[in-house]
Amino acid sequence: MPARRRSRPLWRRLAYALIAVAAIPVLLTFVYAVVPPVSLPMLGRYATGQKVDRRWVKLDDIAPVARFSVMASEDGQFCRHWGVDFGAIGTVLEQEGGPSRGASTIAMQTVKNLYLWPLPTFARKPLEVPLALWANLVWSKRRTLEIYLNVAQWGDGIYGIEAASQFYFKKPASRLNAREAAQLAVALPNPIRRSAGAPTRRLRNLAGLIMNRARNSAEYFSCVR
Repeated sequence: MPARRRSRPLWRRLAYALIAVAAIPVLLTFVYAVVPPVSLPMLGRYATGQKVDRRWVKLDDIAPVARFSVMASEDGQFCRHWGVDFGAIGTVLEQEGGPSRGASTIAMQTVKNLYLWPLPTFARKPLEVPLALWANLVWSKRRTLEIYLNVAQWGDGIYGIEAASQFYFKKPASRLNAREAAQLAVALPNPIRRSAGAPTRRLRNLAGLIMNRARNSAEYFSCVR
């Protein structure tokens, strides 16, 4: 019997290893329901001795206009879907021939930052969907947005909306106004090339659109009031 156990097929050992790896984010999702998480990009910077500026704040300490602006910019159906906007994914697949950030919900972006960041896009995207559905099942909408706003990158080594607000506007996230919140929101798709503190004319115009959208769509974001 011992010899038979030692000769266990390679495929079975690989299967066990994959199950163990898959269990990590499943279990961490329970932990992160109560413990402030650290994203993989942050851990990567810590490991290489690079500076990380992240200051965790509760959702109630983030100005409502900032919450609404990020949702209006990143995930307008946030309160209505189960972590994945399948309608948006279908539209992007039909129009562009492949998934993109345009189909990524806040939950999908959150699990990417927490669990999947080092993976290439083709390997990461299929994993985002089940993990986002799982996170939506375990976390409340408020907790999902709270985590996202605290792990999202807003510049080189700048993580979370509190650090971004202090860096760009010299004020806490609780005091952001509509224009500042919109500028932070439109910087999110490419925070290294887009500056929330010194936006281009194009970004200022886009921020104006987000301001209007956030103001007119507040009733759709009641799940995070």
